[in-house]
Amino acid sequence: MSSNVPISQNDITAPTPQNTPLTQAPIALGLSRPTVPDISEDSEPTETDGNDSNLLPGAHSAMLGLVQGRLADLVGKSSGYIESLPVEVKKSIEALKGVQVKQNELQNQFRRECLELEKKYLELQKPLYERRRAIISGTAKGTQEEIDAGIQASLKDNEEYSPIPADAPGDPAPIPEFWLTALRNHVGLSELITERDAGALKKLTDIRLSYLPSDQPKPGFKIAFHFSPNEYFDNEVLEKTYLYQEEVGYSGDFVYDRAIGTEIKWKEDKDLTKEFEIKKQRNKNTNRTRLVRKTRPTDSFFNFFSPPVPPAGEDELDDDELEDLEEKLEMDYQIGEDLKEKIIPRAIDYFTGKALEYDMLEEEDDFDDFDDDDEGRFDDDV
Repeated sequence: MSSNVPISQNDITAPTPQNTPLTQAPIALGLSRPTVPDISEDSEPTETDGNDSNLLPGAHSAMLGLVQGRLADLVGKSSGYIESLPVEVKKSIEALKGVQVKQNELQNQFRRECLELEKKYLELQKPLYERRRAIISGTAKGTQEEIDAGIQASLKDNEEYSPIPADAPGDPAPIPEFWLTALRNHVGLSELITERDAGALKKLTDIRLSYLPSDQPKPGFKIAFHFSPNEYFDNEVLEKTYLYQEEVGYSGDFVYDRAIGTEIKWKEDKDLTKEFEIKKQRNKNTNRTRLVRKTRPTDSFFNFFSPPVPPAGEDELDDDELEDLEEKLEMDYQIGEDLKEKIIPRAIDYFTGKALEYDMLEEEDDFDDFDDDDEGRFDDDV
């Protein structure tokens, strides 16, 4: 996802779909604070240089916050340079903006055509996905050719791999808890799946991707979770639809507009997104007691189907609430994108754990080395 995706105050959207780090993608230009590079002691010597050790950690953080706040106020403000240019130069500037408009139109067309190409190749992959589903469920058996190709892939990944003997007895069998295991081997999803969720996710038989039709007002994609009959809910399929805005964003990628989830039809007392608690109450006047059952929201993977909803205006949330909402939106869209780009096309790699080493490499790329002298500064910011 790309990292800088503005969301207007009247129509808040979430990050673009191409590799957005979870620590980035502001909700709105008007709502989130612009960021500036860290200000080090070496960058601007002052009279207080060398005496920073006398500052309390809280005071040091406060000073940094004050400086960053002052600099943030300058972002987007004109320096007066453009206004001071001759009219003839200003006309050339406007002409360049006109050229940029045409570039933007081509970029929008490019992304649209890329999306159509994705749809084309998804159709080509569908027979392979159906074959995968049949092997997982046991309705079809892997052929010797498929088994041999899998063994060769395993040997390529690990020279010490011990292949299955060609004369090993027994036929290929269904793979138990395939999708639950694959989801748990994804770093982000593993944090969402609780022990209570596991019982329902054991009944997950397939996860499928589809794109919204080209004649729809907004492009997007849909993730469908297929379940066998279970004791938790009546739905056979739970869906999550992600909509893009019609125009690409400033970075040239599609911008998420909103997400829509299926309403889960929970069976009685089986709602995994709630905890049930029995409390005893006493009447102050009669001294009689009664038992009252109360419910409260709880962490669950199935909250994924009730995506966070951005507010209609910026005045509805304070800074802490806004930051919390931004974090939830980023996580929601990151999970959707990872399902589309990683888990569905490479489900076997997540089941075996092979994908974990690549995910860890990507995560390491998001971190920079820092000197031991910086360690104290990081501690102060916690």
